[in-house]
Amino acid sequence: MSDASLEDIVSLCKRRGFVYQGSEIYGGEAGLYDFGPYGVELLNNIKKSWWRRNVHLKENYVGIDSAIFKHPKVWEASGHVNGFSDPLAECKECHYRIRVDKELNAIGVEADEKMDEAALNKLFDANRDKIKCPNCGKKNFAEAHAFNLLVMSNLGDFTGTNERPVYLPGEACQGIYLNFKNVVDTTRMKVPFGIAQIGKAFRNEISPRNFLFRTRELEQADTQYFVKPNENKEAYDKIKADRWEWYVNDLGLAEAKLRWKQHENLVFYAKDAWDIEYNYPSLGFDEVEGIHDRTDYDLSQHMKFSGTDLNYQDPVTNEKYIPWILETSMGMGRIFLAVMSDAYTVEDLGNGESRTLLKLKPELAPVKYAVFPLLKNKPELVAKAREIYEQLSQQHICEWDDNGNIGKRYRRQDEIGTPYCVVIDFQTLEDGTVTVRDRDTTEQTRKKIDELI
Repeated sequence: MSDASLEDIVSLCKRRGFVYQGSEIYGGEAGLYDFGPYGVELLNNIKKSWWRRNVHLKENYVGIDSAIFKHPKVWEASGHVNGFSDPLAECKECHYRIRVDKELNAIGVEADEKMDEAALNKLFDANRDKIKCPNCGKKNFAEAHAFNLLVMSNLGDFTGTNERPVYLPGEACQGIYLNFKNVVDTTRMKVPFGIAQIGKAFRNEISPRNFLFRTRELEQADTQYFVKPNENKEAYDKIKADRWEWYVNDLGLAEAKLRWKQHENLVFYAKDAWDIEYNYPSLGFDEVEGIHDRTDYDLSQHMKFSGTDLNYQDPVTNEKYIPWILETSMGMGRIFLAVMSDAYTVEDLGNGESRTLLKLKPELAPVKYAVFPLLKNKPELVAKAREIYEQLSQQHICEWDDNGNIGKRYRRQDEIGTPYCVVIDFQTLEDGTVTVRDRDTTEQTRKKIDELI
């Protein structure tokens, strides 16, 4: 086994059809990626696992899927119009822009995107001689300023006057807050309860980087748990424990590559905030998911801006209050990259040979069974193999492969993480057994076809 670099992961993703550069035939577009045939299956399996854990296995959680476009006032109420920004500085030589907080962190100086401009510029000024422009190599930057990340659209604007600016969502979770009252009115959910959603978000990133880690279009998997005011501590601890368990048990990520990090600089409305960080290849530990105690800020803001009463009335005590919200928010691209990185393995086979494989949990693997006829020029083997392939395909995602020798076929399946390869040989015709080869151990066993199905 060997440690992978980010370049190794990117290469495998392109070579084996997991992830492609967006608009590649036109030269590509920075910060945009397309998931290929194997990538979309892996991504969907991660989503299914997340949805099962957060909706299907929890009696007091429901799911929604809200529209991407929302009323413009939503983003005023949420604070995104005035406060959704990154601290950027422009190189005076070539006009390349950098994220000041990230550049400071890279040289060991603690900085945070939530710091005010004066405090951040003080740190920046003290360390200018250590920060080079990634584009031209000079050290001549203007002051840091906040750059708003909302992406504006012209939905319904036929005049071009932009009198009613509409935005693509800066985060997916706002749809949950907007539908809190709808869920209470149309279901039997009673506080405490949660709402889950997987939705799109868009960021006007100036310098997207590090493959899927920071992109301009992304998907977020969010849960918002509504609790009675000041009854948050026990629920918050349970949510944190549950999220950790999903990473380790359901996804099978190495626990040694995960850690908690508490936010030191909290936004004004938050009582507490933690990140689950993963040790990414070439990047080190960085956020994959945030768990936040948001108090009553979100519903209060939307009640103020919309004029709609979002108080919750307890059906037993008749007490009315604005629920507090405990949030989990995960970037699907980041968890996809973590799963790929954790599974990526290179084994030394001796004699200068090696094999690359993805040790994915079988539940996550894009393909569950690959079916091979031992020889593709033997009609009886091919016919039997097709029969078995069609049977297995009724229950599992399967792949047919009769190209090249068996060793090469095994290697192809190893690289996409297929747990089991099923080989139909002449003994199959005699006794109905097939050879099943295990991805991780390479052990081969004989099994009856019915055992697989």
